[in-house]
Amino acid sequence: MKALAPGTVIFHRHRGYGVITSVNLLTGWIAARFGSEARTLDLNLSTDEVQFADGEAILFRRAPPDRMPHARLMAMVRALHQAGYERLYLYSWPKPSGLHWRWHLFTGPRDWMQRPWREGWYGSGADYNVNPVMGWGDTPGATTEELIHALARFDPQGLARALGRDEDHTAWFAGVCDALLPGYMYSLDMQRPAGGLPAQAPPVPVIAVRATLPAYAGPALSWPPGWAGLWSGVHVVPAPAIKVTGVAELR
Repeated sequence: MKALAPGTVIFHRHRGYGVITSVNLLTGWIAARFGSEARTLDLNLSTDEVQFADGEAILFRRAPPDRMPHARLMAMVRALHQAGYERLYLYSWPKPSGLHWRWHLFTGPRDWMQRPWREGWYGSGADYNVNPVMGWGDTPGATTEELIHALARFDPQGLARALGRDEDHTAWFAGVCDALLPGYMYSLDMQRPAGGLPAQAPPVPVIAVRATLPAYAGPALSWPPGWAGLWSGVHVVPAPAIKVTGVAELR
């Protein structure tokens, strides 16, 4: 699929050749100039029969896009696991507002809390809604294989760190993908009651990636290997030092 962005030369059967000035991939509308620097024309990619300059049709998917990219990322990670890149992990968690979910791919040691960050390997569903790409040179709607090739070109050193065996996690992830894809994603967000720890680990939260899908009704998911014990302690904020006039500080 060719890039569709401001500056792209297009052809319209009634207006001739023009240049795109803005694109809204969420709605399928573009603005373009046709011979006038001061005036733009709004066009709908679904109905106005817009073409690239070489005559190739620009086809806009009428179906609403996934509101979050996690299911596509899960399919990519599973394919990489099958190719021997088993030390690749996908962490998902909600933003504070609860309206969108973040994602983070990381490699190397499986440490869910102290995860190494690499530019382009993380993102947010809020950003994805406006610009539906992962951030490593991929195109909107790229297939699983295309996502893998784009990531390998973008950061070959980072992907090489994922080579190796992690059989426990690979088996867990494959089972999760079988249960959830293509319409659902998991979130590694363990809610705890106020002031304490949960009596036992609840099922992994599952969220639909499209608003039109019903609530998940499949089997409960277990937490990934290495997760047990991460929440075994209660964090207590240290009490401030007590200052008494004329007396040494008590701690």
